[in-house]
Amino acid sequence: MTAIKSLKPKEAYAALQGNPAALLIDVRDTLESNFVGHPVGAVNIPWKDWSNRQWQANPNFIAQVAERAPNKAAPLFLMCRSGQRSLEAAKALLEAGYTDLTNIEEGFEGGLDENKHRSTVSGWRCHGLPWQQS
Repeated sequence: MTAIKSLKPKEAYAALQGNPAALLIDVRDTLESNFVGHPVGAVNIPWKDWSNRQWQANPNFIAQVAERAPNKAAPLFLMCRSGQRSLEAAKALLEAGYTDLTNIEEGFEGGLDENKHRSTVSGWRCHGLPWQQS
């Protein structure tokens, strides 16, 4: 099996810009992606969703990715809030036969600062990369 690559947000953005075949997948819950914001051009396919006030695994995750990326050699970049859920999702895709996987470290919002706020010390938004809210 192939190893999952890991890139910081700016490195991932540069790699995405240089590869039109690449797909950026936001694995956060749909509400999280819409209301907190998401990278421009990202496809939202939740790895887990927040239903009944608890995180539930998305049983259709692999099939939903396959709809967008039927070629298992396609370059896929995965992002969540801080980089943990996206790594879990990348591992599941690796097991499903995908071979070009990159986890985006720091995620969209990054880690907490001393005031327990996100997007101030790390993450896609903190680095000023293109994003939008729905």
